[in-house]
Amino acid sequence: MTTGARRKRRMGVEERRQQLIDVALDLFSRRSPESVSIDDIAAAAGISRPLVYHYFPGKHSLYEAAVRRAAEELTGRFAEPPEGPLSGRLLRVMGRYFDFVAEHGPGFSALLRGGPAMGADPARARTSAMIDEVRATACRQVLGHLGVDTPGPRLALVVRSWVGLAETTALSWLEAPQAMPREELESQLVHSFVALAAVSALHDEQTRRVLRDIVRQEPEDGPLRELATQLAASAPDR
Repeated sequence: MTTGARRKRRMGVEERRQQLIDVALDLFSRRSPESVSIDDIAAAAGISRPLVYHYFPGKHSLYEAAVRRAAEELTGRFAEPPEGPLSGRLLRVMGRYFDFVAEHGPGFSALLRGGPAMGADPARARTSAMIDEVRATACRQVLGHLGVDTPGPRLALVVRSWVGLAETTALSWLEAPQAMPREELESQLVHSFVALAAVSALHDEQTRRVLRDIVRQEPEDGPLRELATQLAASAPDR
C-alpha cells in the first residue's frame, strides 16, 4: 500500500554516469566549457555537488566523457549509403554536419579549437586524439565514397584539406550565422571538394580518374555537372 509520495527511483552507477554525461554535453553545447561549473552540472542533474564527484573526479574528466560522446555522434554524421551521385551524398553529409554544429554551438567551437583551458596536458592530449580520430574517420568515409582503398599522397591531401575546410567553414558560420545562408555554405563545400580535386588532377593520375568518375555519376541537372565538366576539361589525358 502506498503511504505517501513516491520515492524517486535510484539510478544505477552506469545510468547515473550516462545522465551526467548527457547533462554536461547539453550545458557544454549551449555555453563555453570554461563557464560551466560542477555546481551547474549538479543542479541540472538534480543531484548534489559531492555526488557528481562520486562519479567523476573533476570537471575535465566529465568534459572528456562528453567530448567522447559528441565525437561518436559527429562520426556518425559522416555515414552515408554509397548510392547515387557523389554530390548528393556529400550534400546530405554536410546537412547532418551543420545540424550537429547548430545543436552543439559553443561546445563544437571549443572542441575543434583544442578544448577548454582547463586540466592537465595529458587530458588535453586525449581530447585532441578523439577529434583527430573523428577527422580520420571522416577522411576514410569520403575515400570510401570515391571507391579508393589506398589513396596516393595527393588524393589523401585533397580529402584531408576538404575535411579541414568543412571545419573552418562551420566555425565561421557559428561566429556569424547571418552572414551567409547555411544551405549556400553546404552547397559551396560540395563544390569546393570538386575544385580541390581538379587542382590535384592536373598533377596526379589517381585524382584525375576520381574526378572523371564524379563527372560520369553526376546527372545532367545535378549541382556539380557544369562545374565538374569544366574542371575535368582542364585535366586532359597525358
